[in-house]
Amino acid sequence: MVSIDTYDACVDFPIFDAKSRSLKKAFLGAAGGAIGRNSDNTVVIEALRDVNLHLNEGDRIGLVGHNGAGKSTLLRLLSGIYEPTRGSAVVDGRVAPVFDLGVGMDPEISGYENIIIRGLFLGEGRKSMEKKMDEIADFTELGDYLSMPLRTYSTGMRVRLALGVVTSIEPEILLLDEGIGAVDASFMEKARIRLQALVEKSGILVFASHSNEFLAQLCDSALWVDHGQIRSCGPVDEIVGAYEGPNAAEHVRGVLKDLGRL
Repeated sequence: MVSIDTYDACVDFPIFDAKSRSLKKAFLGAAGGAIGRNSDNTVVIEALRDVNLHLNEGDRIGLVGHNGAGKSTLLRLLSGIYEPTRGSAVVDGRVAPVFDLGVGMDPEISGYENIIIRGLFLGEGRKSMEKKMDEIADFTELGDYLSMPLRTYSTGMRVRLALGVVTSIEPEILLLDEGIGAVDASFMEKARIRLQALVEKSGILVFASHSNEFLAQLCDSALWVDHGQIRSCGPVDEIVGAYEGPNAAEHVRGVLKDLGRL
């Protein structure tokens, strides 16, 4: 059974070249973590603080909050990219992170070879990825570029390749960030359809997004992340309303009614 459990999880980033000796704990701005000091008196950015999250198979949870509030840091914690500075994070299940799309890709080898490498990074076997090669190539629409080194690709082409790989697998835990990149609108719509199918196959979804409509389509609950802490959690319409106001909540309820879920 897949599950995610974090207990008072914190993620701190030490700032070793901070000049001010009198720096006291303060917020960085409207969004972002807090500034503090650790036990060695080193200045740190407290990107996540005291996060308690318990998810089981079938959970579909959205993350809302300002840019810099900690949503992406939370996704990286759950993917294992970041270890908790304090507390714990236990993730049971195969994770597919749909963000940081360049991770596990080599600029000096071809697109075809990177399909294999990226698949291995996501826990797939070589033979499995070889069987999916033609289907991934067709989805990316990259043609002969797949035979060329990745360093010859534009940013949008790299995103196409990475999305083609990650949406070809069947993850137990899907960690999705909608702000995944620089591709044209028509391809992103194509990718969204494929991502929605991927969500339906996954055991757990954690989805960071600024699109209330997409949150309503994919999630049944939400977390409001603010200054690195979970400020509130609950049904999607209630959390969006608490974060953005009653008009946004009403829009979400309209989407849920259209989907037959309210």
